[in-house]
Amino acid sequence: MKNNSILARALAALGLAAAISTTACSPKTDGNPQPAAVTASNVKLTPAQRESIHVYTVAPAKYRKTVEATGTVDFDNDQATSVLAPFSGPVSRLLVSLGEHVKQGQPLAVVDSPDFATAISAYRKAISTAQTARRLADLDKDLVEHNGVAKREAAQAETDAANAEADREAALQSLVSLHVPSQTIKDIREGRPTSRLDGVIRAPITATVVEKLITPGQLLQAGSTPCFTVADLSRVWVMAQVFGSDLSQISVGDQADVVTGIGSNQFPGIVDNISALVDPDTRSVVARVVVKNPGDFLKKQMYVHVLIHAHQESNGLLVPVSAILRDDENLPFVYLSQSDGSFTRQHVTLGSRTGDQYDLADGLKSGDQIVIEGGIFVQFMQSQ
Repeated sequence: MKNNSILARALAALGLAAAISTTACSPKTDGNPQPAAVTASNVKLTPAQRESIHVYTVAPAKYRKTVEATGTVDFDNDQATSVLAPFSGPVSRLLVSLGEHVKQGQPLAVVDSPDFATAISAYRKAISTAQTARRLADLDKDLVEHNGVAKREAAQAETDAANAEADREAALQSLVSLHVPSQTIKDIREGRPTSRLDGVIRAPITATVVEKLITPGQLLQAGSTPCFTVADLSRVWVMAQVFGSDLSQISVGDQADVVTGIGSNQFPGIVDNISALVDPDTRSVVARVVVKNPGDFLKKQMYVHVLIHAHQESNGLLVPVSAILRDDENLPFVYLSQSDGSFTRQHVTLGSRTGDQYDLADGLKSGDQIVIEGGIFVQFMQSQ
């Protein structure tokens, strides 16, 4: 009996080992059969099917690269002016609205400024002092001829008169800088009374009010408080962000097109400056494009698409955009013609795009023939 028990345990152990071995050697299916790996084969087309495609022979070509970039619109700072307060005092009235077109000399705001009363008073005193000093100098000149006064005293009187007249002219220039009307200056010179004057901030150029930086009641400091920004918007700057290797493709003077994405509006421009600094946030370099702006269509801070057309010629293998297809991993490929008349997938590395063509950085060589029309049909035939 003891021998039979030992034999039974041995047989059970052998059965368990066989079961484990079978399980370990079997592929894991998780209940679902695994498909065998499929390798795409070349596509062979009948003569009738070949009529549905068009083959192109790759060859070196000269072209001018087009660098694509994003950009933002800014004022042309060569045609924009910050208007500072020419006098001190609180703002009493604003006369223009943001976006309003103004002419040179047009009033922008009214300021209740004590500077006018001070300047007018200084001019009246300077006129009186200069007149008195001149009369004394002329009198001493007559007395010198009759030995009535010493020549030194007459010379001093002439110096005092000249200084007083210089002070009078300085006081006059103060009124002119405050834009006091010429009639008011004439009334002061002739001793007539004048009415109280308010300070008027005026437009320095014919332009558009693009910034309004003051409000009624705000106290202004002469020469330091910015009040308005006026800009001629007939021309603007587009600040295009250019990255990496694209920098070597562009230069000052290159033609550019600015696309807004609003309708079919496209604006030609010229690159007139390339920054010497890299933006620390975006790691890009700003290329400034000067663009004419008919109808003031382009607005400050508007996002635009910029196409910069390099003036320098490049050499490369250009293929039509229609030849480029994408596989399941979104990698670009073309259908390459083989010596036996079939077509096979050939993965390529895309370079820059120029119009409706790509410059291929890798994957093809001169003389290769690829499908440029009907590639989708060839792809369908390959999947059958």
